[in-house]
Amino acid sequence: MSVTTGLFYVFSAVLLFAAFRVITARNPVHAALYLVLTFFQASMIWMLLKAEFLSITLVLVYVGAVMVLFLFVVMMMDVNVENLRVGFWKHFPLAAIMGVVIALEMAAVLMGGFRMVEEPLASSAASNVSNTKELGILLYSQYVYPLQIAAVILLVGMIAAIALTLRARKDSKYVNPGDQVRVKARDRMTVVKMPATLLTVDPPPPPPEAENTK
Repeated sequence: MSVTTGLFYVFSAVLLFAAFRVITARNPVHAALYLVLTFFQASMIWMLLKAEFLSITLVLVYVGAVMVLFLFVVMMMDVNVENLRVGFWKHFPLAAIMGVVIALEMAAVLMGGFRMVEEPLASSAASNVSNTKELGILLYSQYVYPLQIAAVILLVGMIAAIALTLRARKDSKYVNPGDQVRVKARDRMTVVKMPATLLTVDPPPPPPEAENTK
């Protein structure tokens, strides 16, 4: 067994353990941390498959942005774990059946891709091909319409999340952008006419003789 094969089994074992702990951990923070570990192990497996771009993207996007944000949200919210587990065992059989069906479907679809066949060594011209470039060409040529549909779905989800969490605050100073656009120059400044004022002159001090007479 080569070193690459050994690393693949090690990363796969850790990935399966971390994924199992994601759904079995009682603390949501611990579950999020196990999910971060799962993403790291999947990134290492992609690195072994020489898909460096996908590996780095998984670390930067999911671990560096999405999971960190999710972890902060979970830590800042007062999550009642006991209420989340109400009715868990009641729905567990149906959830387990659905999980097994999904796993079998994924195995049936991906089984052909996991059958590694010994191929001759690639030529020097093929070894210089960048997988990132080939992925970009394939993504924006053959799969451009699924990419656009996924982008629209993500945009709709983002707008829906903002709309659901938007709350009007009475203590914040809010200015309608429409009113700012429609405002005229004469509305921004008003010239007020006021009567002229005279400078007050202090009276001269009394002479010293007047002080002595007092």
